[in-house]
Amino acid sequence: MALQDIVEQTVTGLGYDLVELERSAGGLLRVTIDLPWQPGVEQFVNVEDCEKVTRQLQFALEVDAVEYKRLEVSSPGIDRPLRREADFQRFAGSVVDITLKAPMGAASAGQVSPNRKKFRGTLERSESGGWQIVWSEAPEVKPGQKVSRKRAPAPVQALGFALDELREARLAPIVDFKGRKPAVPATDLAGEN
Repeated sequence: MALQDIVEQTVTGLGYDLVELERSAGGLLRVTIDLPWQPGVEQFVNVEDCEKVTRQLQFALEVDAVEYKRLEVSSPGIDRPLRREADFQRFAGSVVDITLKAPMGAASAGQVSPNRKKFRGTLERSESGGWQIVWSEAPEVKPGQKVSRKRAPAPVQALGFALDELREARLAPIVDFKGRKPAVPATDLAGEN
């Protein structure tokens, strides 16, 4: 039985999804797991989940005589890879980083560099039913920075793609260490009373 099949059967048998399986030099076997997606429910993999999968995988790999020196089971993290259609459905509306297999070339029509392969933007469903990434080249406004009302907004760009055109797709690792939420204008608070 192939390593991928052994790991996938073990992980799914315990009620988790296999996100990624990586075999590295030095005998490292890295397994990334996640809880099955349920719309509207936010779930996270914890240490106990990783321990449970590790124990079961060690047993399964020993039974099938798979050679490895170190086994590492972890959660997908904040830069989770997106591989399957279900991953894209789950994270629609999120900011993602994508890398194309081939540069844009003539298809860019002068909108972006023809050699560009990497993009960051919001993942959306396109009108044709496929996927697209939407972004703006406008510089990010820093807290406290004043923006002129006369300045024309940067145009919003969109790039449609098929999953087989991607080399890699990941959630963009965006972290707000301050934990501050946007301030609610006083006019909004007055209307609630």
